[in-house]
Amino acid sequence: MIVAGCDVGSLTGKAVIMEDGKIKSFCIIRGTPIPQKTAELVMNETLKKANMRMEEIQYIVGTGYGRVKIHFANTNISEISCHAKGANWLLPTVRSLIDIGGQDCKVISINENGEVVEFAMNDKCAAGTGRFLELSAKALGLELETIGPESLKSTAPCTITSQCSVFAESEIISLLAENKSIPDIAAGIHKSIANRVISLMKRLGFKKDMAVSGGVAKNPGVIKFLEDEFGDVKKVTVDPQLVGALGAALLARERLLKQAK
Repeated sequence: MIVAGCDVGSLTGKAVIMEDGKIKSFCIIRGTPIPQKTAELVMNETLKKANMRMEEIQYIVGTGYGRVKIHFANTNISEISCHAKGANWLLPTVRSLIDIGGQDCKVISINENGEVVEFAMNDKCAAGTGRFLELSAKALGLELETIGPESLKSTAPCTITSQCSVFAESEIISLLAENKSIPDIAAGIHKSIANRVISLMKRLGFKKDMAVSGGVAKNPGVIKFLEDEFGDVKKVTVDPQLVGALGAALLARERLLKQAK
């Protein structure tokens, strides 16, 4: 049984191919302005890695921001359900999942079957998301990959008060003008992201164990401040950006099994 999941987000495209319940190949690419093109590029690369043709895939589920544009998918399913399913497969004990993507942030309560119990999300502004981190890193003259490690050097994190990513960027520039250190500003940025997540989690009700998915899960600064509040954060055994695509592939397998019955 060969299935696939394709996750087209606002900043990246991800795909996973599974054969007989095991991951066969996967790929992550930077997204293009056109979701259809992103989906085709990432799926073709994943097929190439698996040495397969599209015709060999028996069922494909599309998910993510651009899921309705994935023309080769058999169906599309919300990224909330896909992240829940993927996290459950990787970490069966997880009951609270934080998904911080390029343009939004979600906290999801999951049951033992990987089903969504309830969720809360912040999609009103890019603040507290991957895009916000990209803008902040640029304002500090840092690469995106280095802003997290830089924040860990802080001894006195600055306070970022703005709730809007545009105003927060101006606030960062003002802090630089005040000769605040880059590590302290970076720590303030990460703390402000964590605070938004904490606010959402308190609305939903925190349940152990907790994990983080999405690209921002790779950032040690955000993880540090979340662990300061909630304790240990479980680490997924694949790239955290793949959790949604993995969940889509798992749901594709479930659909295919139902059809077989």
